[in-house]
Amino acid sequence: MPQILDQIVEIWGGVECTVVRIRDRIHDQLKNTGHEKRPDDLRLFKELGIRTIRYPLLWEKFADDRDAFIRLHDSRLKQACRLEITPIAGLLHHGSGPAFTNPNNNDFPELLAEYAYTIARRYPWIMYYTPVNEPLTTARFSGLYGIWYPHLNDNYSFHRIFLNEMKGIVLSMQAIRTVNPNAQLIQTEDLCKVHSTEFLKYQADFENIRRWLTYDILTCKFTSTHPLWSFFAESGINEKDLDFFQKNKCEPAVCGFNYYISSERYLDHNTSAYPVSTHGGNGIHKYADVEAVRVSGVQVNLYDLLKEAWKRYRLPMALTEVHMACTREEQLRWFHEIRQIAEKIKHEHIDFKAITVWSFLGSYDWNSLMKQGKLDYESGPFDIRSGTPRPTALATYVKKLNNKEDYHNKLLDVPGWWHRDIRKLYGNNLTVGDNAVYENSPPLLILGATGSLGNAFAKICHTRGLIYQIIDRTQLEITSRINIEKNITEKKPWAIINTIGYTDIEKAEQEPGDCFRVNTLGPAILAEMCKSFKIKLVTFSTDQVFNGKKRKPYLECDWPEPLNVYGESKRKAEEAVLKLNSDSLIIRSSSFYNPWHQNDLLTQLLSIDHNLNGRYYFPSDIILSPTYIPDLVNTTLDLLIDNENGIWHLSNDEEITSFEFIKKAFDMAGISGKNLVGIPYEKLKYSAEKPHYSVLSNSKGVSLAPLSKALENYLKELTLVAR
Repeated sequence: MPQILDQIVEIWGGVECTVVRIRDRIHDQLKNTGHEKRPDDLRLFKELGIRTIRYPLLWEKFADDRDAFIRLHDSRLKQACRLEITPIAGLLHHGSGPAFTNPNNNDFPELLAEYAYTIARRYPWIMYYTPVNEPLTTARFSGLYGIWYPHLNDNYSFHRIFLNEMKGIVLSMQAIRTVNPNAQLIQTEDLCKVHSTEFLKYQADFENIRRWLTYDILTCKFTSTHPLWSFFAESGINEKDLDFFQKNKCEPAVCGFNYYISSERYLDHNTSAYPVSTHGGNGIHKYADVEAVRVSGVQVNLYDLLKEAWKRYRLPMALTEVHMACTREEQLRWFHEIRQIAEKIKHEHIDFKAITVWSFLGSYDWNSLMKQGKLDYESGPFDIRSGTPRPTALATYVKKLNNKEDYHNKLLDVPGWWHRDIRKLYGNNLTVGDNAVYENSPPLLILGATGSLGNAFAKICHTRGLIYQIIDRTQLEITSRINIEKNITEKKPWAIINTIGYTDIEKAEQEPGDCFRVNTLGPAILAEMCKSFKIKLVTFSTDQVFNGKKRKPYLECDWPEPLNVYGESKRKAEEAVLKLNSDSLIIRSSSFYNPWHQNDLLTQLLSIDHNLNGRYYFPSDIILSPTYIPDLVNTTLDLLIDNENGIWHLSNDEEITSFEFIKKAFDMAGISGKNLVGIPYEKLKYSAEKPHYSVLSNSKGVSLAPLSKALENYLKELTLVAR
């Protein structure tokens, strides 16, 4: 059981608010998450016990529509005052400013300062400001790597953009203090470190000096004796521009560090060992640049980085962004570990203020640095995909900490993936799986070992570091209370996932008794036993509970009216389970496809020699929404960890006929579908009546990947399995 220290480090909050230009497109996180249109978000944050928030008052937004901006933020900031939430005003967040300027222009610092003065005049009571978030990082991406506007990639442009941002910070704070002399600077920057092979030590040493430039400049450590002073001068920067900072010290009240699992990098000149996408160089040598955590023999270490920062500056510190784009339990483990490090630092009499949960509403497209604009979403303490923020397990953790309550979650018994063997992608002595066995941790009990779904749960739980035990249906009589109680008592699970089911829709018409015994009575008894032992139950239902007359996607609230015995057995199971144990989670899904199971129909079809004669017939008039099992399993586990209940629809987001689905998979695999034939369902002479339309849609804001993406992932995984 993890030990919870008395909370001595405050928890701040923040919403991802980046507005960047990439070529001719604007990527606006606030627009994508809908924060600006939801007046109750601040109240939700307050309910988690948040008292300080990094609050966006973005320059670009003001320039786009001044009147709308003022109306919105007059209201929001009044609300923050009522809720006793202290804002840290962010004026520019990875942005390049309004369209009439950019950070490579000479007028950029003065224009930013004018805007800062406007905000200070409007809201003179605001005490804390971050005029430019991560200036060094933004300058690298905009001026050195060419990823963000103005898309430059040379040292002079990088230095010019960075110095303009830094000067903008200094001038902004000077302007703000003409209104509020007590205003304080909360500066942010990526807390990074570069590791390397011995051959590239010179490059790592250079980058490990450069990483401190933001704070070196603000604290007047960047003088003519600084190792990088000449580097700026040699790129064409006038020394008068550097001297400005000696005459205008702007020491932060708090050094805010943003730390991600990717913040520590590894450089390797042996490029053949790494994907081409990781290759780069410095103009002298070519090398791969990868996340240090992925390299065998390298360990990331936030504790040492914070100690290094404290030794260098001796200024109050905070972690101003703490987030991991990962599965739900790994998000919990990441935040938990960083909180423990922060508490340890604080106990060592270091002036450490807070850790910041980032981002409360999640974010979009950071997996591509917003280059692709696919709206790939990753959640934070809230999941906003339904339009109404839904609290996740991380929200529960934050709320309990702020309420000074113990937080006991068995998932924290296992270290995060960055400590397990699965982290290693590159280097020698790599192993598959995890060496450590956490025998004392309660398992997730999976019922149904040999089935497609049960097998997938076991595989994914192993990858995610979720301790589990799996029981085959031959080892467990699902309708036996004595048998179920014995397994619960012996194994002491924290939750049960039931994947046992009578799945033969046609045979069920001849064997209704067996179908109802397994599909209805079994889950009902499980629900009753789980309630008695106070453990969570997850069980599965089907699109066959609907009659197909609606002709548009079915939602969770739609009334079930099955056409066949199998669907009726599932409908009655839903009713019984929720009546006996309303805390249960029921997942409705549709036709499965699974690259890991030998009996998967699509997998078998793709492996057949289609040069042989023969025809394969599929309904051309049965419209459904197929379900990729790995997506289904991962999302179900997230919902379980979030402690959700009730009925949820999960399927890949597209409606398609059974025949078109198989044909689409063949086309994507580059296989001729000449043997595939689509015919009306009634001509197949099946005994069970099926709904001609059973497309599922989720009304609760959780959806699986689009069908094309899911099939792409399926085919890639199928190739790996074949090896």
